[in-house]
Amino acid sequence: MAVFSKSQVPRFSVEVYQNEYLPEGGREVNAIVTVTSTGGGTTGGVPLRQASPPPSGSNRGPAAGVVIMVDCSGSMDYPPKKLRNARDATAAAIDTLRDGVTFAVVAGTHKALEVYPGGGRLAVADPATRARAKDALRALTAGGGTAIGTWLRLADRLLSSTDLAIRHGILLTDGRNEHESPDELRAALDACAGRFTCDARGVGTDWEVKEVTGIASALLGTADIVADPSGLAADFTRMMENAMGKEVADVALRLWTPVGVEIKFVKQVAPTVEDLTGRRTEAGPRAGDYPTGSWGDESRDYHICVQVPEAGIGQEMLAARASLIVPAADGGAPEVLSHGLVRAVWTDDMAASTSINPQVAHYTGQAELAQVIQQGLEARKSGDFDGATAKLGRAVQLAARSGNEDTAKLLSKVVDVVDAATGTVRLKAKVADADEMTLETRSTKTVRVKK
Repeated sequence: MAVFSKSQVPRFSVEVYQNEYLPEGGREVNAIVTVTSTGGGTTGGVPLRQASPPPSGSNRGPAAGVVIMVDCSGSMDYPPKKLRNARDATAAAIDTLRDGVTFAVVAGTHKALEVYPGGGRLAVADPATRARAKDALRALTAGGGTAIGTWLRLADRLLSSTDLAIRHGILLTDGRNEHESPDELRAALDACAGRFTCDARGVGTDWEVKEVTGIASALLGTADIVADPSGLAADFTRMMENAMGKEVADVALRLWTPVGVEIKFVKQVAPTVEDLTGRRTEAGPRAGDYPTGSWGDESRDYHICVQVPEAGIGQEMLAARASLIVPAADGGAPEVLSHGLVRAVWTDDMAASTSINPQVAHYTGQAELAQVIQQGLEARKSGDFDGATAKLGRAVQLAARSGNEDTAKLLSKVVDVVDAATGTVRLKAKVADADEMTLETRSTKTVRVKK
């Protein structure tokens, strides 16, 4: 394990878990890279404070900027308490803002309107601005359509109006993105990717899961369902507390590989499954960067799979070097926060070369779990009940095997479990929309390896 500290906070460490031994002719190397950041951010329940200075070379400026985007389309008035709950949740999030953080509130319909402070700028959080922002929420009314791309573009302009170290959005919607095309939303996401992170929430059951999870995925945030609008305030408070805990932005996982090594995939596998393979940006000879977003006090796991050239028994090589980096403000060389090494060693010891590392095995199963849940729900929607039963049965088996109790509970609301160990299930005849959407939305959440 390599640790880079200097004097900055937080400190990053990298641990690599793998079986480096390959049989003769073996070429595929798998490793789980655990990245941990400590000593920096705040978390929920911890008194909020001014953020520590970012690492030297990283983006400087105010600690954080947050834009809250609230759906105010006509459907938010059905029932009327939905918009009231959204206003209360936004007020709770504003109360959670740390003094000195810049913020704005946006009302989203088929267009995006600044609610507070207005004028294309951000307000600086203090008791007075928080009170004025909450007063401004009383003017929110429901009416109009839904064009989420316009909300995101306005949030981007507002967050770009000040030199910020941490740029974050919180987005709430209750309906489908019906007033712009999928291509327009994708263009907005492409324009905003890498410029700010965004947590997305769907309230009620009339929104599209793939739209909300797609927004969060593209902008490296979290996605979830709040089926009962009365739960919005608690959820918004947790989201804002988490945002206030971020200390270092624009962290990338840089993967360097020797000549002849091919990268098959790079995935985040905890706390959620997120395929980063297609998000690579080239970073010099045989090196590429994969975005990881902003960090506070937390730990995440990444699965790296590479293909190495064939080699003889007794030979060994460095298969990859994984580094955590932050960009330099002056455009110079990025700062390395920590790194770890992935190795390959060829052996004729059958026991050594056929052993599967527990971390690799666990997360391979968790990635399959997420995939078969999504495939099973799609099959159920399309009327392929045999396919749905097979896929969701496999999901029950994987959830039980890995100890993913939360996912197992969600699955039990969609299928009757006959035998979890063998994955024997029966589809339920009737499933509440909220239960099905919760399972789909949270399908990528994983549990970590039990040490």
